[in-house]
Amino acid sequence: MIQTAETLDQYLLDARRRLEEALADYLQFDENCPKRLAEAMRYSLLAPAKRLRPILVLMAAEACGSPAATAMPAACAIEMIHTYSLIHDDLPAMDDDDLRRGRPSCHKAFDEALAILAGDALLAQAFEIVAREVQPPEVGARCVAVLAEAAGPTQLVAGQVEDLTDHDEEGSLELLESIHARKTGAMLCVSLRLGALCAGSTPAEEAALVEYGRRLGMAFQITDDLLDVRGDEQAMGKRVGKDAAHGKLTFPGLLGVEASARRAEALVAKACDGLKSFSSAGDRLRALARYVLERDH
Repeated sequence: MIQTAETLDQYLLDARRRLEEALADYLQFDENCPKRLAEAMRYSLLAPAKRLRPILVLMAAEACGSPAATAMPAACAIEMIHTYSLIHDDLPAMDDDDLRRGRPSCHKAFDEALAILAGDALLAQAFEIVAREVQPPEVGARCVAVLAEAAGPTQLVAGQVEDLTDHDEEGSLELLESIHARKTGAMLCVSLRLGALCAGSTPAEEAALVEYGRRLGMAFQITDDLLDVRGDEQAMGKRVGKDAAHGKLTFPGLLGVEASARRAEALVAKACDGLKSFSSAGDRLRALARYVLERDH
């Protein structure tokens, strides 16, 4: 089944609604959770967002022949970890961003200490959800392991450390790709792996999805860098032009705008080609790759 832009838009709308209902349910706490902590978690997690990573979890499960509901706990967990990383990235000690998802960052809306703790709580809750709710238990354990690796010291956290590092040598394309393979690509790849694992995929299916995620992740980051150069702040929901202001290494800064755009297009084409073994079951993933390339926020 070929996915048109219209059918993808409807799918994304429905998927976001289901995800946000599930996320809201997971943020119902008893009296042991301080009220302001719960408020800060809800403020960041339930803010309007693309939900790209959890949608990839659901799409991967469906591509492997399983209902999306099978992977919903894992999808919610990945969004909690993504949100925790955004809360912490926005802190003054890191990227120092005061706007996120169209409104003040968590540390601006509350305070720095509560923002740190809200991120910590979302990270911990994500692993609790996977460990408790992904079935059978051995699949849940495998999901916990791959998720921890992707979010940990050699992947997501490593990428953020490298992104914050002042590189004395002239920035290289190899270095930039290494940073974003960990900071952005790792969480997109693990989203697809979680969906595949929840669906009981074959090793070949999982490997194909991971390769798709690797290419999609790099295309996503290039597009993000391009939007920071030529995007609209209101549409983006965050400041633009901040990368250049901070002297950060970016694809447009290294390659130029047009070459960066061509590189993103080539990566998306390769990502889609790698889904041939899924036949029509991969149509939504192909359409999503094109959506990532064409997005304006």
